Amino acid sequence: MKAFSELLEQVYFTSSNNAKAELIKAYLAATPDPDRGWAIAAMAGTLKFDFFKRNTIKKLISENVDPALFAMSYDYVGEVSETVAHLWPHYTPVSPLPSLSETVETFQHVSRKNVSTTLAQYLSKMTPAQRWALLKLGTRGLRIGVSARSIKHILADYGNKDIKDIETLWHGVKPPYTELLEWLDNKAPKPDISGHVTFHPVMLSHPIEDKEIDTFTPKDWQIENKFDGIRVQLSCQTGAADPEKALYSRTGDDISQSFPDLLGAVSGHMVLDGELLVMHGDTVDTFNALQQRLNKKRPSQTLLSSLPAALMVYDTLVLDGKDMTHLPLVQRRQQLEKYLSKGAPERLHLSPLLQADSVNDLRDLHQSVCENRAIEGLMLKRLDSTYVPGRPKGQWYKWKRDALTVDAVIMYAQRGHGKRSSFYSDFTFGAWQGERLLPIGKAYSGFTDEELKKLDNWVRRNAIGRFGPVREVKKSLVVEVAFDAVHPSSRHKSGVAMRFPRIHRIRWDKPAEQADTLASVKSLIET
Repeated sequence: MKAFSELLEQVYFTSSNNAKAELIKAYLAATPDPDRGWAIAAMAGTLKFDFFKRNTIKKLISENVDPALFAMSYDYVGEVSETVAHLWPHYTPVSPLPSLSETVETFQHVSRKNVSTTLAQYLSKMTPAQRWALLKLGTRGLRIGVSARSIKHILADYGNKDIKDIETLWHGVKPPYTELLEWLDNKAPKPDISGHVTFHPVMLSHPIEDKEIDTFTPKDWQIENKFDGIRVQLSCQTGAADPEKALYSRTGDDISQSFPDLLGAVSGHMVLDGELLVMHGDTVDTFNALQQRLNKKRPSQTLLSSLPAALMVYDTLVLDGKDMTHLPLVQRRQQLEKYLSKGAPERLHLSPLLQADSVNDLRDLHQSVCENRAIEGLMLKRLDSTYVPGRPKGQWYKWKRDALTVDAVIMYAQRGHGKRSSFYSDFTFGAWQGERLLPIGKAYSGFTDEELKKLDNWVRRNAIGRFGPVREVKKSLVVEVAFDAVHPSSRHKSGVAMRFPRIHRIRWDKPAEQADTLASVKSLIET
């Protein structure tokens, strides 16, 4: 645990992504298995069990210090693990500390009734930095400015391997990744993941520009709707001795648990690329409906019945066990149509093709499809494009609808993460309902680095209250907020939720009382 806690502390207080990567690579080179594999799992979020719950930690600290002192400290610090790490009153150092793998094994096998006692024993052996590492590890709450995707790139760089290989292997190997790390060290062959479903790096598109629209030639392009769901990859291998199915997000996260209805309806040996939607028969529901299904590890039967998941299939990487990625799109589409015409499950829908015979037709088509709020815009794909991971130039384009905008008032601010950890960069903004402001969304993007410095300076000069890590500010600064859609929401006091809000412009010139009303925001809800 000592080396792991030192790594976390160094990475946490390092702003440069390149410097973070160098620290992690140095740790991998100096740390034996399986410790380094568990560290990778912790940072990448693939440690799938909970050691202990936050309520367990709160109860334990309240039993060992004055609850009022803990409450005041927690309110000031704003984060449970950091508060407990510094406030824990007992310290009897031992040398050496249990290793990371010993710690993982201990909490994997400890009985529920002994978790608190075991945790107290560990905390009492450790320094505040080591306690913080243990608590963050146990609650799966690591936030050190390193994403799962970053970890994959770091591993590729560490072993001098292609990132595509790491992406492909990732879901076929399990923590503590001993085989993977030995291969990266050139001490073992590449892990054999045949017979396992795994994620294939996806092909992405570029936002279309006017020059691409103006040079549009119908014979070269496939046109489809850009549906308003989330891009996923469905991997299925049910003909094997040990059948497997998985649903991955575009970044390779396994979201299978949230969509058992979709996975239960498919079979075969295939990898399909498409848009995850809620569909009632052939009718596409809103993104708001899909959002109610996201991140539900155990969706109820009521939710599964009322908001059924479906896949709008765009493309295929594997069909009947055969690799299709080397074929041009026009041939992949023909194979896909043939495959799905054999009696496809009702949850799989082939994305319909659209027609435009000229540039003007294309512009009219875009305007027409954008009137449907279940569709974000158009996708244009070269018919001769092979399926290439990443974002190859000139092959696929997305043409999204214009963003909606409202003028809102900044109400609260919070520091960011990583290189933004010293700046107030996360903003909550509101709209007027009579004489009061109600929060309608949060944004942490859309502004330049120079604008970030100005916003941070404004927050520090205009703060009027503190709630843990959150600063309340004077209700005087207006920002023009751009967003893709707004939906009714019973979870928010304002009754609305925005999709992809970002700060489009800072209205230093506009009085707060002239910002938009909640009624005007609600008028943008598509019925």
